[in-house]
Amino acid sequence: MRRGGRPGLLLAALMGAATLTAGTVPAAKAADVRVSGPDILVDGRPFRVRGAAALSHFELLKALGADALRTYGGDGAAELAAAHRLGFKVLFGLWLEPPRRGFDYADGARVEAQLQAIEAMVRARKDDTAVLLWGIGNEIELEAPDPDPALRAVEAAARRVKAIDPARPTMAVLADVGTDKVIRLKALAPSIDVLGLNSYGEALPSLVGRARAQGWTGPIVVTELGVVGQWQVPTTPWGAPIEPTSTVKSGLLDRYLGAIEDAGAGDIAFLWGQKQEVTPTWHGLLTADGDWMQSAEVLAAHWGGSVPGDDRAPHIERLAFEGAGIGGAASAGSAAGSWDQWGSWDRGVTAHAVLAASDPDGDPLTATWTILEESRDRRTGGDAETVPPAHPEGLATGGLQGATIAGLAPGHYRLFVTVADGKGAVATGNLPFEVR
Repeated sequence: MRRGGRPGLLLAALMGAATLTAGTVPAAKAADVRVSGPDILVDGRPFRVRGAAALSHFELLKALGADALRTYGGDGAAELAAAHRLGFKVLFGLWLEPPRRGFDYADGARVEAQLQAIEAMVRARKDDTAVLLWGIGNEIELEAPDPDPALRAVEAAARRVKAIDPARPTMAVLADVGTDKVIRLKALAPSIDVLGLNSYGEALPSLVGRARAQGWTGPIVVTELGVVGQWQVPTTPWGAPIEPTSTVKSGLLDRYLGAIEDAGAGDIAFLWGQKQEVTPTWHGLLTADGDWMQSAEVLAAHWGGSVPGDDRAPHIERLAFEGAGIGGAASAGSAAGSWDQWGSWDRGVTAHAVLAASDPDGDPLTATWTILEESRDRRTGGDAETVPPAHPEGLATGGLQGATIAGLAPGHYRLFVTVADGKGAVATGNLPFEVR
């Protein structure tokens, strides 16, 4: 619902389209892509979208069993190259600037310039055999007092796209379904063939049913399937969202993927990579170094693939503050109901965090600890955030059994740990805390 750091602003779309040449278009015959009832058909056979929004580590994603990549905007060069190399289909995103960023859909000149940028991109990419469908916009209705002008813009874009490339379906992407979003989309954008929905956490099991209840009978793709949104979790007394460990996240992902599969929808896992959004670990399925977590095993199990070397990622069984003078929640286990862990102590107190971690393969583990300030750069719609400052001076000790914190000035912080098996698999967790 609130994602991003997304490529594909209007300027990027214009520049991307301008730099494409006929030499970038593969010569192979494009597949026949059609919509039939709730299915996307590729050469007459149902194609279930299973993939991610990704800019790198494509080989690992393919090994897990993924068959699709999603882009948000821009020229899609990296994704298309990977698609031809590894056999992905691409849900090619065509960016529409959202009203929440100040775009005025009553400004005819700006709207027309945006439509022309989309037309240029479609002409440049329509003969690329890896393109599965055209994704028009992303959460364009989010935070709009009146979403109807933006949804009419989706329809205008869809008509322009179909005029150039009538052979491929069009998809609109909404932030969940709300109370009437799908009804409005059907009424205002009848040229849309596929419904894309960004959804997170406990909204996922009922998502497809809620969309069907609003009258959508065509294909549905969960275009951002996120384990948990920062708006869905408990917070500390100072308002810091409490992030579950990667171990907890993997269990949730397993349940949510099963529900989406049972409902017959496609899924795009969010996020294949790493980004700062509240924390550097909240939504990413990889670390900044490209290490993978237990959620990759879950994806492989659902998609029919495997992780490298059949390795299994470490688990975090416990991560908690302990000791005299430490207020807040005392423990953080591996169950979803334990998302209440945080710490609070007076300046001058030495605080201890305890860690219990294991590896299902018996691999020797290492633990790396980091202290960051609590993020104050909070954006909506997934807009890019800055990583908060680090405070290595506050980390007195750190190892596989835990860490010691001392000497920090009053403020709000997070203690992060990464547990690694030395083979490219890790577990991550963090604890918010305050020094009074």
